Amino acid sequence: MGRGYLAEEIRQKLISILRDSDTGMSGVGISERIGINRLTMTKYLKVFAAEGLLRQKSIGNVTLWFLEPGQESFSFPDDYFKVAEMYLEHLTKCSKDSVYSLVRNCLHSGASASRLALEVMIPASAEVQKMYDAGKIGSAEQSLMRMILSESLQIFVQLPVAADTKRSVIVLAADSQSVIFSEAASAIYHSEGWRVWHLGDMSHAVDVMFDTDLQKLVGRVWKKKSGLLAVVVFSDTHEGLNFFADSVNPVRKKSNRIKLALCGKMPKNAGLECDLATGRIEDILQWSRTVSESMRD
Repeated sequence: MGRGYLAEEIRQKLISILRDSDTGMSGVGISERIGINRLTMTKYLKVFAAEGLLRQKSIGNVTLWFLEPGQESFSFPDDYFKVAEMYLEHLTKCSKDSVYSLVRNCLHSGASASRLALEVMIPASAEVQKMYDAGKIGSAEQSLMRMILSESLQIFVQLPVAADTKRSVIVLAADSQSVIFSEAASAIYHSEGWRVWHLGDMSHAVDVMFDTDLQKLVGRVWKKKSGLLAVVVFSDTHEGLNFFADSVNPVRKKSNRIKLALCGKMPKNAGLECDLATGRIEDILQWSRTVSESMRD
């Protein structure tokens, strides 16, 4: 059983047998319960401990294993709605440890980073903004919730993923209100194997020299100039989109492998010079996938 046993199945078994154990279990006891030889089980236990699922305690010559608090198993895609409710509840209570644990549990249970960002985290950000606009929370609480939300997205960025040198993307926000979208997009790009450079809130860079600065950045991070380099701009205003489009286009016109996508609020027939203009982050991501495939050497 051991050789063909999937790590995810072992993880679920561990959660099941350790959830109600106050005294912990030895590696030998766990291997017997799961049906895997002791040496193989020890390797899995160390991996799960590094992931934050387990903790260990040595008593004499015996090592006992415990489930870290807050661990839970989910079934996807059925549980995305359930997770969205749990995430928002933890977030609005400013319970950051519960938020981070929930995200890790979801990833351990096979959730898609893309769907977590789009169906759980971005809607939660919108709810926080509604609470602030309605006077239910103050600026300090809003700032803390945004920080927790941002840091939970960084969990995706920490995932070990082999980057594809043919797919590169520079992501930026034109204002502080759009940072959560740029962070979510960057996290999703990373999870899908893109080489990502997230610049964050670039509102301070609204000056006549930004096009020159961008050209230097492109030369530094995209030296081989192979595949696709997408520049993705998020903005809460048409003015922000327009400024960064004007700044990116001189660089974009030097290579047909550089593409520009704009995402945010804009009037109909805005006339922005770019490869894609939309108000939906989902459109940006799908466009990026399609264009990158079409431009492979």
